[in-house]
Amino acid sequence: MFGADKGTPGVLDGKKLSIGIVQARFNEAITNALFEACLAELLALGVQDKNIAHVKVPGALEVPVALQAMAERDDFDALIALGCIIRGETYHFELVANESGAGVTRLSLDYQIPIANAILTTENLEQAVARQTDKGRDAARVAVEMAHLLQEIG
Repeated sequence: MFGADKGTPGVLDGKKLSIGIVQARFNEAITNALFEACLAELLALGVQDKNIAHVKVPGALEVPVALQAMAERDDFDALIALGCIIRGETYHFELVANESGAGVTRLSLDYQIPIANAILTTENLEQAVARQTDKGRDAARVAVEMAHLLQEIG
């Protein structure tokens, strides 16, 4: 939602964090832009390049299994899911959007690790392009904020 009030998280410091990113290749021009914005924001927040792991998978349905493999390693403070699902003429859009989203959420709960979900679900390419940079940055900020929150709670 454009212009949404996301609140103020305070100071976000990623210096001591390790972050895993899973990027879907489908709609790769969009997901590459998501990744570049996400990476730039993580680095700006102080996450060290050597503490950022990045893998690519074919599409949004494959994102959860790669996130699960990363979660099982127990090396990461937070994970980030990047993808882009654009509505087509068939029901496939709903299937991919619902299942990938549910998989990401389930993994976050099962492994008690924050996962910033930046798998875009849009009606068309123009909407995806309009969101790619902001959502990439947002994912980085969410990952850092939630990693600290879970460390404080735990």
